Amino acid sequence: MNIRKIDELDRKILKILQNDGKVSNAEIARKVGKAPSAVLERVRKLKKSGIIKGFECIVDHKALGRSLTAFTSIRVEEGVGATEVGRMLSEFPEVLEVHYTAGRDSYLVKVRVEDTESLQATLSKFGTIASVRDTNSTIVLTTVKESRVIPLSHPDD
Repeated sequence: MNIRKIDELDRKILKILQNDGKVSNAEIARKVGKAPSAVLERVRKLKKSGIIKGFECIVDHKALGRSLTAFTSIRVEEGVGATEVGRMLSEFPEVLEVHYTAGRDSYLVKVRVEDTESLQATLSKFGTIASVRDTNSTIVLTTVKESRVIPLSHPDD
């Protein structure tokens, strides 16, 4: 990934795309006051530099029967800086996020499952990884905010 500074036009384009990843190039161009070809080139550069990692479809997890969300802290016996267990955890389909953390626990894992029995089964699967020593789960009652949108205000704002 190439590190590249973004300017105000990039910020505007990224704000639009984060709000609606399916917006047309022509619509972005209209909103930012530039030619579609210029916007297309900017988007290509943002992709190439790794600033835009991809586009995804956001689905309603409850509609798919995954109404229980839990965050599980996992303590492992693994060398400092090693993330092999994290890679193994990320292979489970019910795991949405795996974060390697500083502190007592090594990982914070976000899980979406059907119910508490499914969570128990998932935690049992985590226990099959030899280095896992302890798990501690917090079940979400209500999600107040969940977003992958990165605020793009200018540093001077």
